Amino acid sequence: MPNVYKPLIVRFMDSQLKKKLQQDPTGLVTYEYIANHMGDVDDMMDELVDNIVEVDRTGQFVVSTARYLNAIDRNKYAQNIDTLIKAAIAKDREHVYLGDLAASIWGNDYKNRAQDLVAQDDNFRRIYKRLYPNGI
Repeated sequence: MPNVYKPLIVRFMDSQLKKKLQQDPTGLVTYEYIANHMGDVDDMMDELVDNIVEVDRTGQFVVSTARYLNAIDRNKYAQNIDTLIKAAIAKDREHVYLGDLAASIWGNDYKNRAQDLVAQDDNFRRIYKRLYPNGI
């Protein structure tokens, strides 16, 4: 009978990749690496998310990555998405990307459901407060 068990392989970023991504000036290189290697980088997704949070100063690629992972598999990447949303709230000081993030994560009708979402989700509450400081 053939061996049907695959060995457990856990990959971490090798030092060369880590060095390259740490020099990413905006987060674009890390975002592209995630997108171009989706399915092959799940075991190092935490490190990739940590890197994009570290290098992205404006929140643009943090938001893009959260939206992308949400579209790929919201449940599988829930912890990474949560980390990215929290980083986006801190980084997007001008609120340029938070509206798109809210629509992608909570749906285009998030404004209509704002009261329920505020009660259910602290990340949503924080984003909503920044986007609509005086309410809608």
